[in-house]
Amino acid sequence: MNRGQLTYPEIGQQSVAIAAAWEHLQRQKDWMKRYIGNPEFDEVVFIGSGSSYYQAQIMASTFRSWLRRPASAHPSSEVFLFPGQTVAAGRKMLLVGVSRSGESTEMLLALDSVKDLTDWTTCGITCCGDSGMTQRTECLISPLGQEKSTVMTKSFTSMTFLMQAAIAEAAGAPFRQEMALVMNHSGSKLAEADTFAKQLTGSHSFTKTIYLGMSGLFWIAQEACLKLKEMSYVWTESYGTLEFRHGPKSVVEQGTLVVLLVSEAARGYELKVAEEMQAYGAFVLLVTAAAAEDTAFADAVFEIGEAGVSDEARAVLYLPVVQYLGYWTAMNKGVNPDEPRNLTQVVKI
Repeated sequence: MNRGQLTYPEIGQQSVAIAAAWEHLQRQKDWMKRYIGNPEFDEVVFIGSGSSYYQAQIMASTFRSWLRRPASAHPSSEVFLFPGQTVAAGRKMLLVGVSRSGESTEMLLALDSVKDLTDWTTCGITCCGDSGMTQRTECLISPLGQEKSTVMTKSFTSMTFLMQAAIAEAAGAPFRQEMALVMNHSGSKLAEADTFAKQLTGSHSFTKTIYLGMSGLFWIAQEACLKLKEMSYVWTESYGTLEFRHGPKSVVEQGTLVVLLVSEAARGYELKVAEEMQAYGAFVLLVTAAAAEDTAFADAVFEIGEAGVSDEARAVLYLPVVQYLGYWTAMNKGVNPDEPRNLTQVVKI
């Protein structure tokens, strides 16, 4: 069995997928104006399941920050099972479905549940131009995001980038410039991230792994946690960085890997948490835009670059190294990350 023959190249292809998404967006600017850039909606609701739910949260966070308009994110299932608890009635809503395949049952049920409601408009983002979702609503397409592996890697990166780029188009030139910088930089650290993760997982045996992040990066931490679980079956958890101090830090001991996704907005506070966890015995890995004197205490540091752009724009640059951490942990365990047990690429009810 050729373990990892699908997942490994797909992680390495994400910069190409990002570039294709950017080019495709230039042909879908009318989509952006009708939906994401349309000010007539009282609220934009992003929905997804699993990794796509984490994408939805990042998209909503970026939308609120850059456009200064209301946005939220929910699991797809809650829109049709608990609509009254998900959104307030009597408002003009835009529902944005997020699905790699466009075939998730929960996504399709959510879209169907609002199709006849006068105050609701729908749209979506996917990697598949011919799917149940694209037959129901107009979608933004990541053309090179499709994957053969079960686990989302380049699809997550390219779809997240694509929606952020669409939001940037609506927000104005400074945000478009940030996304252009991220696109141009996205391939520069891939090989380094691969080597770093391979060496770290090959030279250390951790008993537990904790991912920490704040604001939009909390959802990257959630995704990093899921990648490690899916690919390697290692139990791991993720928390908001400062929230981790309020009880959960009791699990930290020798053999714990704490991976902190460092923001620039809260850097000083976050690094204090990391130092505290190190004092409890954790091995601390910092994933940061730039190493400096304040990161010298860490056991390992991985620089992703682009410290000059916002934390929101930089979000996808944190993904390669955490995806490779999941991949190489699986390979070291003799597990095939291409075909995780109990999982399928499309979840249907």
